[in-house]
Amino acid sequence: MSTAKIADLRSLSVAELGQKKEALQKELFELRQKKVTGQLEKPHQFRLVRRQIAQINTIQREKNHVNAK
Repeated sequence: MSTAKIADLRSLSVAELGQKKEALQKELFELRQKKVTGQLEKPHQFRLVRRQIAQINTIQREKNHVNAK
């Protein structure tokens, strides 16, 4: 999965962010499985996927905070 720009993520709706987050969490799980079985070719993907999940969490929190006011 390619890395997304923050501006692109901010333009998504809350539901779309949730779907993207679920897909990234599945990808992270698959990366963990590959690591355990010794099939992982790109270990740097862990950092990229975790960072994208964190960015989505931040954007979701910002949107929830704005909607709460």
